[in-house]
Amino acid sequence: MKLRRILDLLIIAAALLGAALASGCAGWPVQEMSNARQAIVAAQKAGAERYAPEMLADAQKLLASAKSHSSKGDFRMARDAADQAREKAIEARKLAEQAQAPDVPPAATPAPEPNP
Repeated sequence: MKLRRILDLLIIAAALLGAALASGCAGWPVQEMSNARQAIVAAQKAGAERYAPEMLADAQKLLASAKSHSSKGDFRMARDAADQAREKAIEARKLAEQAQAPDVPPAATPAPEPNP
């Protein structure tokens, strides 16, 4: 009887250890969320609120979705949403930077010097 109880406890301990290890691989997407937040801030500083408001809003919605998924324990979906938010924010920043770039004509090619 005592041996059976010890085996049961060992099986439970092994199951808990396995679950802890498995959940450690798919934990809270801290880095992805941070990357998305930083990309959104960079887009805002570049003027995305004015030049790419829809794309910036999409990035912010995706980050909010990532936070929601994280709070529910759905870390894979949270990670995916955070990655998408970062990509949208980067696109918004690029659009804002392009919209503000002055129109610079291509550099003129200097004429070759004549041989004496």
